[in-house]
Amino acid sequence: MTGLPLVGITSYLERAAWGVWDQPAALIPQLYVDAVTAAGAVPVLLPPQPTGGVPEALMARLDGLVVAGGPDVDPARYGARPHERTGAPHPPRDDWEFALVRAALAAGLPLLGVCRGLQVLNVALGGDLVQHLPDRIGEQSHQVAPATFHRRVVRTEPDSRLAGILGGQAEVLCYHHQAVDRIGTGLRPVAWSADGTVEALELPGARFALGVQWHPEADPGDPRLFRSFVNAVEEKTS
Repeated sequence: MTGLPLVGITSYLERAAWGVWDQPAALIPQLYVDAVTAAGAVPVLLPPQPTGGVPEALMARLDGLVVAGGPDVDPARYGARPHERTGAPHPPRDDWEFALVRAALAAGLPLLGVCRGLQVLNVALGGDLVQHLPDRIGEQSHQVAPATFHRRVVRTEPDSRLAGILGGQAEVLCYHHQAVDRIGTGLRPVAWSADGTVEALELPGARFALGVQWHPEADPGDPRLFRSFVNAVEEKTS
């Protein structure tokens, strides 16, 4: 390997204010940048933009892809009507991230999906989502309050890649009101919370294609997931 690997991180496209400015901006929580950097890679911001062959060209230059958390996926992507608690759609971001995920999988690029990123991976491969998890489980422990992560324990599938990284169970930081329901083609559930919610999916046979419903970037005291991802990235580039 001749240098540090490049890892793309998908970003928000939102109105933001800084200094004297208030205008649309491509942004990402610094936690993602710090997690990728601490794991030994160089983060590259990937803001939503017209696709037109760009995702495929990016795969030739990037060494790995992180699909970050964010707003709800448009239910039209999996043939459903929006629930009253589902957030407004973000078509540019959906278009961009779905195209990136498919291009990364086609190119064999290591991929890590975080929260929304897990959901994008599942829907991109033909799965669907529970649009408001409290309707399914009867309580709100997966999203206890605005902008508040909640620690919970997940158990992992014993023979999975995820179990090899985290062991039989792990304490993770959750913040989501949606979850995967029907599993996308080829994906395998590999972690669950005590209420039965699927918390992680893997794509068997891929170099590294893993999505988690929690937020490992928000837990710098446990860098195992990002380190394992970047290890797979380094193996690709060596």
